[in-house]
Amino acid sequence: MNKVLTSILDWRLMCVTSGGLGLAPVAPGTFGTLGGVLIAWLLVGTQAFLVWTLVACVAVYLLGRALAPWAERTHGKDPGLFVLDEVVGYLVTVAWIHPPTPLALGMAFVVFRFFDVLKPPPIRRLESIGGGDGILLDDVMAGVYGFGVMLILRHAFPGAEASLWALGQ
Repeated sequence: MNKVLTSILDWRLMCVTSGGLGLAPVAPGTFGTLGGVLIAWLLVGTQAFLVWTLVACVAVYLLGRALAPWAERTHGKDPGLFVLDEVVGYLVTVAWIHPPTPLALGMAFVVFRFFDVLKPPPIRRLESIGGGDGILLDDVMAGVYGFGVMLILRHAFPGAEASLWALGQ
């Protein structure tokens, strides 16, 4: 089997690239975030959206933390193809009590990517932490910022119909 095919079939590569999304030739972080959107979308139908989203956050974080040393050994420091950090950061952004609507999922995507790219303080400093935590924590903090903005947006437009933001309200 040739080296590229062997590499593609490596389960670790499929995990850290969120099913191959991080292998996009341009903007792998943006494409990788779509893995988080998919997980959130799949969780929308669950009864305890917040609980399952937090379980997914912990699971993705722990998987990313475990696979980060392999990814850095194989593909360099904080490799662009490693997008589990974007997945967990996005999930933090949409960790609401009620499942978000498609509109809210889309807005959360834009808001999260804004903070992930801009990296306002202290996000950039978190990258200096070693290992998997350094790769993941900056995106978790971008997700916290994104969650805050989404919360502000929800409350800044009190006249807006609640159904625009969350299902089941």
